[in-house]
Amino acid sequence: MRILYQLLAVLFMMLQGVAGQHFVPRPINSCLAQNGRCFPGICRRPYYWIGSCDEGFSCCRKYVEV
Repeated sequence: MRILYQLLAVLFMMLQGVAGQHFVPRPINSCLAQNGRCFPGICRRPYYWIGSCDEGFSCCRKYVEV
């Protein structure tokens, strides 16, 4: 029974490769998840700071009036 599970796992990994998808998903970019963009330096108008990106960039979101 244990061999069956291992064969199914190998089959699943092969199907992922055939479909062109990564088996291990990439880490989620938290800035994009918050509808932001990464800018070098500080955020300037009409953007405001919501966090940090890789390599010291600032995560900025556009200010929208309601």
